[in-house]
Amino acid sequence: MFKRFVTVLPHFVLLGAILASASASAQDAAAGEKVFAQCRACHQVGESAKNAVGPVLNGLFGRHSGTVEGYSYSAANKNSGITWDEPTFRDYIHNPRAKIPGTKMVYAGLKDDKRIDDLVAYLKQFDAAGKKQ
Repeated sequence: MFKRFVTVLPHFVLLGAILASASASAQDAAAGEKVFAQCRACHQVGESAKNAVGPVLNGLFGRHSGTVEGYSYSAANKNSGITWDEPTFRDYIHNPRAKIPGTKMVYAGLKDDKRIDDLVAYLKQFDAAGKKQ
């Protein structure tokens, strides 16, 4: 019995590695950069990013809403109590006005889940200083 288990074990390890790489590739940062092109009209990321029509998005995940220094947020955003994590961002970017009623973000929302996955992967690359991790 043990010998058979040892013979089969490498196949399970290989299968696990394949499944892990498949789920890791579910988010594509390069594709997310292309999605971010539409966000770039209002937002910036990277080491030289500055607030524009919208706040800088460096270090977004883990940050409290309404806290980027130098950006004039709506009261709705400042008082939302949101800490940006993936599920919250996904809800928000799908329909910003539904997630934070009274936000001044005029974007109608990104409806495609794959494009949201890719955008998340792209944004997660940037730490608070705008350096790619």
